[in-house]
Amino acid sequence: MPLTHKQWYYKGLKDGIPIGLGYFAVALAMGIAARNAGLTAIQATVTSLLINASAGQYVGFTLLAARAGLLEVALMEAVSNARYLLMSCALSQKLPTDTPLWQRLVLGFDITDEVFGVSISVPGKLDPYYTFGAMTTSIPGWALGTFLGVVLGNALPAALVSALGVGLYGMFMAVFVPAARKDPVVLGLVAVSFAASYLVETLPLFAALSAGARIILLTVTLSLAAAILFPVKEDAYAA
Repeated sequence: MPLTHKQWYYKGLKDGIPIGLGYFAVALAMGIAARNAGLTAIQATVTSLLINASAGQYVGFTLLAARAGLLEVALMEAVSNARYLLMSCALSQKLPTDTPLWQRLVLGFDITDEVFGVSISVPGKLDPYYTFGAMTTSIPGWALGTFLGVVLGNALPAALVSALGVGLYGMFMAVFVPAARKDPVVLGLVAVSFAASYLVETLPLFAALSAGARIILLTVTLSLAAAILFPVKEDAYAA
């Protein structure tokens, strides 16, 4: 018997709890960066509620601290957050064709790396209410962590903030490790992506590219290669 929207929402709430906890830990450091840029706790919290992107917010706060112009900030935000366009396009392939526009817009509002990871791993078609549930428990964690980071300032030891942030990476690995264990193709692609990411990060050829541009380059290249070499059958996302 298919799950109802309500059941999918509650499942998303549960799966979003560890995301929210990870976001809270990482956002403490983000709040410190916002404080150093001259933002108040309310300003930084509203920013976290509207953006939900660690790289994008850090770039924005750094530019604000450097008194950059609004056009510069807008351009850099577009570059650092461009990867979410790719995630949204991929996630749209899992949605039922009759998904209302307002639901698609809400999904696009908070397609973070981790929310995308748990949503794309749902077997079959994606009920948007699952992602809505994950958003409900993850967004507040990011905003609250940012708020406390501003309020506490530099009172927290840097080592503690860094240690808390490691938990988010461990949680994100838990998203793709089960799939990699079941499918050797996924396992191979994960290994190749790790190696390619290291090379792009260290080779002088790519030194001029920003972190966001490198992520987009790798995502497009590896996804295109995987789609050509290992195409997914038409009924893979069947309900």
